[in-house]
Amino acid sequence: MTLDRREAVAALLADRGDLLLVTGLGSPTYDAAAAGDHEANFYLWGAMGGAAMIGLGLAIARPERRVLVLTGDGEMLMGLGSLATIAARQPANLSIVVLDNGRYGETGAQHSHTALGTDLAAVAQGCGWKDCRTVKDMAGLRALRDAVHVGPVFASVKISAAEAPRVLPPRDGALLTHRFIGATAS
Repeated sequence: MTLDRREAVAALLADRGDLLLVTGLGSPTYDAAAAGDHEANFYLWGAMGGAAMIGLGLAIARPERRVLVLTGDGEMLMGLGSLATIAARQPANLSIVVLDNGRYGETGAQHSHTALGTDLAAVAQGCGWKDCRTVKDMAGLRALRDAVHVGPVFASVKISAAEAPRVLPPRDGALLTHRFIGATAS
């Protein structure tokens, strides 16, 4: 069973409070924007593989704020080493949610390693993450939303490979940076 990506992201970001969000390249950014552009969203344009480490830096800099990294399986596969670094640091305010459709969506929807057997939650657990889960239904997604607001969690959310129309947030880097800095100051 897989979830609709837009429904999953909208449910995950509902009632987000002061959650800071870092999105990975491509569809996670479009999905977050479709759920509602927000000044506390930091969209990565072209920084593939960097979302988790940017989230770590933000979590260390703002330990009183919850930080969520929302990325795809392709990007997470590119930055697997970040899982070990984050687990070694154990930031209590950082969670990572991977939208896993088993595809490299930005390069033609070829099968990713997760479609070929790689279990990202098991990899995160092997790196030292304590709460690792694979989510395949809305009940699991609701539990994940609650967990993201309480403690660190790594989750692989199994989503459909169906493409959704692109919803583009602002692409002006200076605008996004300044409004995000303003959102992190409060």
